[in-house]
Amino acid sequence: MSYEVKVDAFEGPLDLLLHLIHRLEIDIYDIPVSQITTQYMEHIRALQVLELNEASEYLVMAATLLAIKSKMLLPVHEGEMDDISFDLEEQDPRDELVSRLVEYRKFKEASGKLKELEENRSVIFTKAPMDLSEFQADAQAENVDLEVNAFDMLGAFQKMLRRKQMKAPLSARVARHEISIKDQMSSIVGRLKLAKGRTPFTELFPSNDKTVLVISFLSVLELMKRQVIQVEQEKNFTDLMVELKKEEWEYEDDSFE
Repeated sequence: MSYEVKVDAFEGPLDLLLHLIHRLEIDIYDIPVSQITTQYMEHIRALQVLELNEASEYLVMAATLLAIKSKMLLPVHEGEMDDISFDLEEQDPRDELVSRLVEYRKFKEASGKLKELEENRSVIFTKAPMDLSEFQADAQAENVDLEVNAFDMLGAFQKMLRRKQMKAPLSARVARHEISIKDQMSSIVGRLKLAKGRTPFTELFPSNDKTVLVISFLSVLELMKRQVIQVEQEKNFTDLMVELKKEEWEYEDDSFE
């Protein structure tokens, strides 16, 4: 019996590249292809473990990065130096990718500004002024802790797989006792309550079974989306911490329908 997983949290290969460039503090106009390719392939391996339907487009970008890397490694003979000395910039194999990334970043930033304008407009009402300081304080407090995105979670998932040494022995067969995301979400919340509402990300994955690992990871993403939990990271490359936001939250059978 096979299974498929589809998650809308990952926006695409260009978004992943921008995320890595930001995390590694890389100049977008001078991308170290070897370094970025290594980091990109680590995330691809995690996507393959999750068996996401969108993984194919990430593989296309991976092939592009590998092609660029191979072109940059090709030696240039001394006799050819004079012929290409005047157009080195035009022949840089990274140019097309950089152009796509810059264009994508412009649209992403414009989208973010439009979303911010939409959110600001949504709090404007045609009624008499009232004190909103309490709500503003709550919103600001939430924004501080929501800096971890889907790609940070994916990186943490891949790191956890390496620690468990699960790359080769992962099984592709689903056991007969199926585990639903709904049930696993409840289990994760219960585990957080036992840990007094806060625990390291890796502690939510005690099992070594592939199916349980994937369902647990998707359940964490869904709990983040529903703002039941929040994930924090003190600084780049440190372990993620998962915290239960609703201390009195109780599971109901129809809570996750």
